Amino acid sequence: MGASDSQPEQQPNPELDKPWRKFDWGQREALKQKLQNFSPSDPNVKDIKILVAGQIGAGKSSFINSIESVFQGRICSRALVNSSAVGHSFTQKLKGFTIRSGDRTLPFVFKDVMGLEPEALAGSQPDEIVNAVFGHVKDGYKFNQGQALANQDQHYISDPTLSDQAFCLVYVIDGNTVQFTDDKLVDKLKIIRQRISDKGIPQVVVMTKVDEACLLVKNDLKKIYTSKRIKEKMEICSAKTGVPMSNIFPVKNYHEEIDTEDDIDALILKALEQIVQIANDRLLDCESY
Repeated sequence: MGASDSQPEQQPNPELDKPWRKFDWGQREALKQKLQNFSPSDPNVKDIKILVAGQIGAGKSSFINSIESVFQGRICSRALVNSSAVGHSFTQKLKGFTIRSGDRTLPFVFKDVMGLEPEALAGSQPDEIVNAVFGHVKDGYKFNQGQALANQDQHYISDPTLSDQAFCLVYVIDGNTVQFTDDKLVDKLKIIRQRISDKGIPQVVVMTKVDEACLLVKNDLKKIYTSKRIKEKMEICSAKTGVPMSNIFPVKNYHEEIDTEDDIDALILKALEQIVQIANDRLLDCESY
């Protein structure tokens, strides 16, 4: 057989025959209204605290900004975001971000922390994040000062109320580079996971940068749940963090857009709905621990 008769090697299909997870792309307005009408299960808790952690550059602050962008109908940037080229966390202090919808403030607050780094003494430390989840840390606390937060520190809360505590920890993970995540960083996540799981605090993974992780999705966001690559990336997230697939949500943050888009909104709103429900379930159960 001559060289001209050889067939070119067929590339494997990057797409599944049907979506592996059901997703209604038309639910944007219904989800938005549901979240606008949400109120915490405990009348003594004005708003539900959700702590957001992740590696530097994964898109923690961008995720918070993207949530507000959805509700404001315009691109917002209250949480400072660093470009991937900067190489260090812009978030230096613990800060809570409320989410506004028009003139209303919604009853959930996202606590932004300094980014995690693989090196032992760099970035936010597991103890700091665990203390923040349990409500021992006031807003304004500066991370990684080279010493543990002490009882006498002005930012330490010795006896936190339910309103001080976070009821869900969200890990923001870069879907494009998740397979290269440093084992030392994974070890930090495991320490945090074990200590807060002992107290019944649920964890969710928001997997960002899906458009960078998969060309199929970059060209059409609606193919996110038929993309073999995205499913594989989510499985890696689950293996590294110990968080089940049902608690992993792929999203595209707003970062280069100048207007909001319905499909981006729908993914962000679905992730947020699940996070808020999981956090509220924990609030309901908190008397058991």
